[in-house]
Amino acid sequence: MLMGNCFLLFLWCILDKGFVAPLHSPSHSRMGKDHHKNTGGLRRHGIPGVQRVKRGWVWNQFFVLEEYMGSEPQYVGKLHSDLDKGDSMVKYTLSGEGAGSIFTIEPTTGDIHALRSLDREEKSYYTLRAQAVDILTGRPLEPESEFIIKVQDINDNEPKFLEGPYKASVPEMSPIGTYVTQVTATDADDPTYGNSARIVYSILHGQPYFSVDAKTGVVRTALPNMDREVKEMYQVLIQAKDMGGQLGGLAGTTIINITLTDVNDNPPRFSKSIFHLRVPESSPVGSAVGSIKAHDLDSGKNAEVEYSIVPGDGGSMFDIHSSEHTQEGVVVLKKGLDYESRKTYSFKVEALNAHLDPRYLHLGPYKDTATVKVSVLDVDEPPVFSRPSYTMEVYEDTPVGIVIGAVTAQDLDAGNSPIRYSIEWLRDSENYFEIDPVEGTISTSEPLDREGVAQHNISVVATKVNNPLLFSTVTVIVNVLDVNEFPPEPAFPYESFVCENAKVGQLIQIISATDKDLPAVGQKFYFKSPRDIRNRNFTVRDFGNNTAGIVTRRAGFSRRVHNLYSVPVVVEDSGYPIRSSTGTLGVRVCACDPDGTLLSCSAQVDFLSVGLSTGALIAILLCVIILLVIVVLYTGLKRHKKKDALMSSKEDVRDNVIHYDDEGGGEEDTEAFDMGTLRNPKAMKETAFHRDAQPEDRPRTRTVESAEDDEDIRAYINQKLHENHISTSAPPYDSLATYAYEGEGSVAESLSSIESWPLGPEEDYRSMTEWGLHFKTLAGIFAEQKTQASEDTENKQ
Repeated sequence: MLMGNCFLLFLWCILDKGFVAPLHSPSHSRMGKDHHKNTGGLRRHGIPGVQRVKRGWVWNQFFVLEEYMGSEPQYVGKLHSDLDKGDSMVKYTLSGEGAGSIFTIEPTTGDIHALRSLDREEKSYYTLRAQAVDILTGRPLEPESEFIIKVQDINDNEPKFLEGPYKASVPEMSPIGTYVTQVTATDADDPTYGNSARIVYSILHGQPYFSVDAKTGVVRTALPNMDREVKEMYQVLIQAKDMGGQLGGLAGTTIINITLTDVNDNPPRFSKSIFHLRVPESSPVGSAVGSIKAHDLDSGKNAEVEYSIVPGDGGSMFDIHSSEHTQEGVVVLKKGLDYESRKTYSFKVEALNAHLDPRYLHLGPYKDTATVKVSVLDVDEPPVFSRPSYTMEVYEDTPVGIVIGAVTAQDLDAGNSPIRYSIEWLRDSENYFEIDPVEGTISTSEPLDREGVAQHNISVVATKVNNPLLFSTVTVIVNVLDVNEFPPEPAFPYESFVCENAKVGQLIQIISATDKDLPAVGQKFYFKSPRDIRNRNFTVRDFGNNTAGIVTRRAGFSRRVHNLYSVPVVVEDSGYPIRSSTGTLGVRVCACDPDGTLLSCSAQVDFLSVGLSTGALIAILLCVIILLVIVVLYTGLKRHKKKDALMSSKEDVRDNVIHYDDEGGGEEDTEAFDMGTLRNPKAMKETAFHRDAQPEDRPRTRTVESAEDDEDIRAYINQKLHENHISTSAPPYDSLATYAYEGEGSVAESLSSIESWPLGPEEDYRSMTEWGLHFKTLAGIFAEQKTQASEDTENKQ
């Protein structure tokens, strides 16, 4: 290193004398002399110079050696102007980066020195400005000039691996030249000057397995077929040296940890050709018998082994599974073993790699086989029943002591021990059966009742005589069969209702039945009416699904005539012998809305609708009071008229005859009329009117009964009526006003006896129900009368 620094210093001295010093020329000298004279004259006369003088001094960049270790300041270079005649009249000044602190200049000589050691890696150059001025006047003799002092690099930094140490991997069995990784070293020295930053890579440790490219730092394999199973980890030491690797260069090192990754280049191998396993004959199905293992030198997925049983004689009894953690083959029992039937089994197992690499199949088959021999161990076992469970049936009226069935068990071991049977009772209340300890026959010990307990569960125990600790238990289910001893019971409400306006064939109640004998699924019931009772009002209709309906046989019922009916129902079951029972359903007659909604079931007549509001009731009461007042007034008026004599004169026939043919008497007539022609000197008897309700499709008539002394009035009225009907073209002097309606808008239309039709005794009265809610009661009265009359006729017959 010292020799290098001396060499650089020598080069600097040559450059300083040959290139760095100011260049002098004759023209410049003469110009400088003239200028100096002129300047001196100007200075002497005190007149400032105004003549432009061409610069007579030039310099280039300077160099300073970095890391200078001398005791004196390092000489950098010299500034000199042509105007400087050596008389110390020119002063040199320095400004810019580091002026005064790093660099200094001798004012009279222009020598520049570096005051301290410099590091190029910190700052590679400095820019400064120089000025030559007159020492007396301080005026510049030359224009200010800029120059650069460049720090000259020396090889003081070794290469460094900033990313080291490195980790890399390469598959085993890779060929020569397989890329592993690339390393990179950096040098802080100046790469543009000399060979200080020129790096060369080499391997110090790791040969002959790996190699490195001297220029790029790429690491590659140098040996073929490196085996991971032989050696997995390699540590390689890489060196980076500057100066192109020449003597005196600086060097840096790094470590690369290289791992060989596994490939499937090894087949699985069994450690031995025959494996011996033993298993007790009592081992349950699915239990592990033992394990075998084939070793694979590979790792990870390449070491996974799949085991399989080669089809053969003994392979059907066992199965084998691969363990993911231990890579073992676990032999599992597939079927139950019996030492007395077979004592040994032998089969072959094959081990095969799960993941094969086609590149290495040429090395051989990646599987191995071994033989497994399984010995069955004899175990003293409990008795075995002939069935897993038993089911028996017995009728509930079976006498005590009758055998209902038997169970059998045997000892399958070589000793063939005798078997003894017993019943394991869970509760004392279940002692309905007993078993023969030797034969295993089961018989009843108590009377059975299906309605009490329909099914009994018995646990029968079979024990070996030679070893009482070995026993087996089996379940025996005894179903108690039913005997038809209970009649069916009707299951319907105590009472139902029928509407007064019910129609023929209307369903009013659905009924069903229950039976203690049969289970709910097997019930079958039949419903009918008693044969000796003929019911003209209701009948029983069997629906065929264990239900029946009570249906009306006629229309129209009345609470006042008969408010409660009894309907007997006969229910039969399907058992043997057939049993039956009779139940009675009470049907009450009730008032209902047209849509069938129940209103009232009391026996009194309801003239007002149950659903009327308070305002409607008040309005109806007011109407009734008004009608009563009108009737009282009308009665008083008639009594007053009886006292007057009937007008005897018949000469004036043009008096108005007003005829009222309605019950209320002409509410819509507002004109005056004269009844003088009807006045009778004799007292007139009150005429009684009778109106019968008949269907609207026939004419209605009204009869008027009068006293014998009223013949003249009747004759007069008939004559006028006859004239009115015959002489329609020329109306008589008299006029006839007919009132045929109660009032405009009446739902009952006309109630006049003149327009009424006579009713026959057999006419239908039900059309009154269509006149409105106020006529339902009247229709019910006629219906009751007709019903009562028909029942009286039937009773007489």
